[in-house]
Amino acid sequence: MARVGHHVIVGGSAAGVAAALALRRTGFDGAVTIVDASPRLPYERPVLSKGLSGDEEAMFRPIIPAEEYRAAEIELRLGSEVDTLDPEAGLVRLSDGEAMNADRVLLTTGVSARRLSVPGSDLRNVLTLRDFDDARKLAAVIASGGPLVIVGGGFIGMEVAAAARTAGCAVTVVEAAPMPLLPLGRPLARLVTELHRQEGVRVLTGAKIEAFLGTEEVQEVLLSDGERLPAAAVVIGVGVVPNDELAAAAGAEVRNGQGIVVDACGRSTHPWILAAGDVTVQPHPRLAEPGRIEHWDNAQQQGAAVGATMAGAPRVHDAVPYFWSEQFGLTLQMVGRPWADDRLVVRPGADPRHFTAFWLRDGLVVAAAGLDAVRDLAMAKKLVERTAPVSAEVLADASVGLRALVKETARR
Repeated sequence: MARVGHHVIVGGSAAGVAAALALRRTGFDGAVTIVDASPRLPYERPVLSKGLSGDEEAMFRPIIPAEEYRAAEIELRLGSEVDTLDPEAGLVRLSDGEAMNADRVLLTTGVSARRLSVPGSDLRNVLTLRDFDDARKLAAVIASGGPLVIVGGGFIGMEVAAAARTAGCAVTVVEAAPMPLLPLGRPLARLVTELHRQEGVRVLTGAKIEAFLGTEEVQEVLLSDGERLPAAAVVIGVGVVPNDELAAAAGAEVRNGQGIVVDACGRSTHPWILAAGDVTVQPHPRLAEPGRIEHWDNAQQQGAAVGATMAGAPRVHDAVPYFWSEQFGLTLQMVGRPWADDRLVVRPGADPRHFTAFWLRDGLVVAAAGLDAVRDLAMAKKLVERTAPVSAEVLADASVGLRALVKETARR
């Protein structure tokens, strides 16, 4: 069969690879090319923070083996950076001067770590964690024993703290908010913070960075209250910035500071450009308003839906958001997306090493989270997926098993 058309995917990310495979599964017989600035085979990002106390092999895990790209006739252009998109000419221009014809372009360019604008932020060993090279530098610091200062108590920051402390590294987390992990809600955030403190992590809350001090390498972190924290390295984990410059320059709508605006099938406001993954501002039934969902599972699910759309079989991305995190060998999971006014119900028996909790909206289960509660979360996921009607009193009743609750709500 003669090949018809050429679709170019910019970004060797989870979303990009999922889209390329979905193109083939949906029957697209044209050429498919993934262009990525990294020379490495596209790899999984979540393991970077989870494997910091291991060897490099633990941190580098290809999304799929190289032979699967060949079998699917997906061309990889690694170590190639896209300079501009030219929608009028239908060209993807690379930084080396080459131009590729493209019938459609999918942007899966992800996000970059946000930097801090304080004195000393350009010192060596003031690090972020977004790619394999970042992880390799950080692993070397952890192996040396630190001390390590982590600025920002989000999920990545707390994962790094747990990995470093497990390896015997002295760790301090500096968080500007009243406590880390507030998206979990105060009761759960308090439990996870207590877990870290029990394991020897120093957690400073309501604290702000004044400067990083040192000559060539960072040696201390100066806080706004005057305290100085010794630091062999600093990890900045204060959010991300979407890599949406290519889309903006090509005429697709981007929302200031948030990413590329797409519809439920991943189509941007420019008919030639689609987007998927962390870089997108997407409508989703689990969000209060269009926004970004920065999780690996979402990138894969949305990428697959957008790949099908590119192949001519539009598919809406509405999979329930899911993510997991590793904290001192315990699995922290969340399914669904709670809104600010949702009611949090914590199941009885919660402590810093184990809990299960649900969020209710108008008497319906809309989200759940658990620590060291994999079986409970498997049941909770079913309740969230069907937005099951369950009362707070029932969820708070230790005598009511979740498996039985799933069966009961399925009969309604």
